[in-house]
Amino acid sequence: MRPVRLLSGVLTVGGWTLLSRVLGFVRDVLIASFLGPGALMDAFVAAFRLPNLFRRFFAEGAFNAAFVPMFSKKYEGDEDHEAFASQAMSGLALVLLALTGLSMVFMPALVWATAEGFAGDERFDLTVAFGRVVFPYILFISLAALFSGVLNAAGRFAAAAAAPVLLNVMLVTAMTAAYQMGGSVSQALVWTIPFAGVAQLALVWIAARNAGFTIRPTRPRWSPDMARLVRIAIPAALAGGVMQVNLLVGQQVASNYDKAVSWLYSADRLYQLPLGVVGIAVGIVLLPDLSRRLKADDSSGAREAYSRAAEISLALTIPCAVALVAVPLPLVSVLFERGAFGTDDTAATALAVAAYGLGLPAFVLQKILQPLFFAREDTKSPFRYALVGMVVNAAVAIGLAFVIGWIAAAIATSLAGWVMVWLLMRGARPFGDVARLDDRFHRRIWRIGLASLVMGAVIWGVHLALLPFFGMPGLRWIALVLLIFSGMATYFGAGHLIGAFRLSEFREVMRR
Repeated sequence: MRPVRLLSGVLTVGGWTLLSRVLGFVRDVLIASFLGPGALMDAFVAAFRLPNLFRRFFAEGAFNAAFVPMFSKKYEGDEDHEAFASQAMSGLALVLLALTGLSMVFMPALVWATAEGFAGDERFDLTVAFGRVVFPYILFISLAALFSGVLNAAGRFAAAAAAPVLLNVMLVTAMTAAYQMGGSVSQALVWTIPFAGVAQLALVWIAARNAGFTIRPTRPRWSPDMARLVRIAIPAALAGGVMQVNLLVGQQVASNYDKAVSWLYSADRLYQLPLGVVGIAVGIVLLPDLSRRLKADDSSGAREAYSRAAEISLALTIPCAVALVAVPLPLVSVLFERGAFGTDDTAATALAVAAYGLGLPAFVLQKILQPLFFAREDTKSPFRYALVGMVVNAAVAIGLAFVIGWIAAAIATSLAGWVMVWLLMRGARPFGDVARLDDRFHRRIWRIGLASLVMGAVIWGVHLALLPFFGMPGLRWIALVLLIFSGMATYFGAGHLIGAFRLSEFREVMRR
């Protein structure tokens, strides 16, 4: 995949992801406004985290790490890739049906294990009730991930990237309708989630069929390909599980503090915007490309793709991280402070945003480094590194909580992210030149950092100048837009002048 094609794929996925995340912001603003930090929002966050926990096991994490490289190589080698995908889908569906049934029965135990601090108050029963409604979402979204992997392996990124938009459109519509009609917003919210999963699955299933892939349910059977898939997927599932354990440790710490689960959730949604648009998009495009290049023994092409992915990602992520650390308060205030979300909630959430911002480049780099291992069907090494990250996260989150309270969870997440990056870079050394960033990357990365710091200084000054307007309901959105555009203009202008990148590169991709 040429650099322009790689960037084009990233922009396709990133563009749809940006739309999804913008709609996700609308969704989260409505949740914060209608439910507000408190029992209902805490219960919803903890309940919705349950299917998302297992989603990392069976969908984006383990499944993509194991399935996509194998399917890409069969597709590239003109092997029977459709039969392989059909068998994988049938086996995955069988496991997920069993998991969903057991989880519905043992939901109280799951809630206690993931939010023990809720025990003894109204949040516990609410979370159990919400969890039983939303958990079937895991079945539909995991099968949707399979079809998304098929489409991504074929270089068709749009439909798979567009699927999450459906979830947010349906949730926003359901909450708004319930509010306007005087119904229960929380019930509308949780009951819409499984139906949104069905809609997402239908979208990518139809897209795969239109792309010429015939993938149908079959009788699950054990075959050498399935044995190999499971052998690769189990370490990836465990690695994904470790990362989710990090989130659950943070939730366990936060569940002992009033409203802290809601604050961390709101902060998480803010830093997830650049992570999803850039890091996840690059990882989705890079993994099948690396798999095909390694199959063809194209080491120089693989190194070029890896270097450009790192360059593109950091050029878009480092300025976002600087902005989250420099001016979190106006971002949180304008986006969330309304209805039941007050000024104290804004201050607490902004503190968490700054802590997550420190780790944002690490979270993105993980998405770039992991495909180096997954493309070689090596899922064991990332699992070992994730275990170390889990220990660091737990030690810092629990240890610091006695000193600084709930914010220890956010600090621990960022620190564990950087530990994971260091381990992945160290572990990739034996891969040779493929895992070594090229001279162009090294020439540009320090310029990207410098342009980001210049931008940070400018937006801090602009924030101070516009401070009175952020307190005016009619003008604070205009102030935020001016703040964002001043940062963008400064970063891209300074970056172009000092050679961090060329604006013509972005224009060329947009024309294509």
